[in-house]
Amino acid sequence: MTPILVFAVVTAITVTPNEPTSSAKRTLSLAEAERIALSQHPSVSLAKAQTRAAEAAADQAFAPLLPQVTATASYQRATGNFVQRPGALPTNVAASRAPGFDTFSSWNFGLSATELIWDWGKTTGNYRSAQAGAESRKESEQTTALDVLQAARSTYFQAWAQRALVSVANENLVNMDRHLVQVNGFVTAGSRPEIDLAQTRADRANAALQLANARASYETAKAQLAQAIGLDREVDFEVDNHTLPAEEGEDSAVERLLRTATGARPEMRALEKQAESQRLAVKAAQGAYGPSLGANAQASEAGTDLSRLTWNFGVGATLTWQVFQGGLTKATVRVAEANEAATRAQLAQLRQRVRFELTQALLNVQAAKVSVATAKEAELNARERLRLAEGRYQAGAGSIIELQDAQVAQTSAAAQVVQADFSLSLARASLRRAMGRR
Repeated sequence: MTPILVFAVVTAITVTPNEPTSSAKRTLSLAEAERIALSQHPSVSLAKAQTRAAEAAADQAFAPLLPQVTATASYQRATGNFVQRPGALPTNVAASRAPGFDTFSSWNFGLSATELIWDWGKTTGNYRSAQAGAESRKESEQTTALDVLQAARSTYFQAWAQRALVSVANENLVNMDRHLVQVNGFVTAGSRPEIDLAQTRADRANAALQLANARASYETAKAQLAQAIGLDREVDFEVDNHTLPAEEGEDSAVERLLRTATGARPEMRALEKQAESQRLAVKAAQGAYGPSLGANAQASEAGTDLSRLTWNFGVGATLTWQVFQGGLTKATVRVAEANEAATRAQLAQLRQRVRFELTQALLNVQAAKVSVATAKEAELNARERLRLAEGRYQAGAGSIIELQDAQVAQTSAAAQVVQADFSLSLARASLRRAMGRR
């Protein structure tokens, strides 16, 4: 059999891909991964719980503004021996009965109510400060959701890229198997030296190792994805070939998008609400410099016989002014003012960070788009080079080194396309996060 005939026969052989079938596993889409992350990730649950706690704290701060009503009931069995003291009964009355061990029942039923009228804005300031704090926590909850979505997307794209690299490694192994059959035929026919067969076998073994490593990396990436979306069970899914579409404004300048990004980022709104909360806390602390005015009312029934109780009632007002507390109020005001200043500084830092993140994301998107086009062109040329190298080897004009170099270049180019697509999707996800979009 001539070498040309051997080559024609072996190229007609269809090699079955070694990529594992995934028909038994469901496909996890990006949209489903995002939904699971928002509903099951512990960070989202923690953020929601913290929001509920902040809202409850605001309700606690509002409670002192409402009437405080207390009901009491008491019973006592005790002796009734009189103890003389200044301002009590005359001595001769106290002496008319000697102390004894006789006991008497005593009943007392009371109802009292108090209402804060005004305390120079201390209580109302605390309530409004707590309200702003709850709103800040709500915005922080949205920030957590964006962070969780960003992590879910990046790990999803990583898993998708690893799966694509499995396909690239599998295609490489298929080509190596085909080359092995071809070279074996040439060596058997005596048209090629045995070193070509040894070289091809070594390259085929390396290709098999690369495929095994790619599969392991894919399983690791799926495990990382499961962790990123909050799944705590065995990984029983495959990822879909999903990339992000073009993001609105990805070709725009930074200044054009900065105002929109600043207004949309929940971190900005959270810090603004926190600064407002601190400002109101300052006013509440300053309220301690003034007096506090409250009204009260009480009613009671008391006596030694339940059938003959005596009732009483009364109303009143109380003015309280803590004139000096050792500088406590002044120190409290200074603490609140310092906290407000610190929050304002954090807000300024965040504005700078938003600008940087937006600039970086836009540059990454633009660079990734160029990389995708370049990588696809390089892959096309690498496939053509491999085709020509196979033809030259068949015709006896090329060497085994030329053929294997072309195969390595084609595999590398295919991997670069995967990496470029991954980088573009990741850059677009980062741009979406920088813009404060879900």
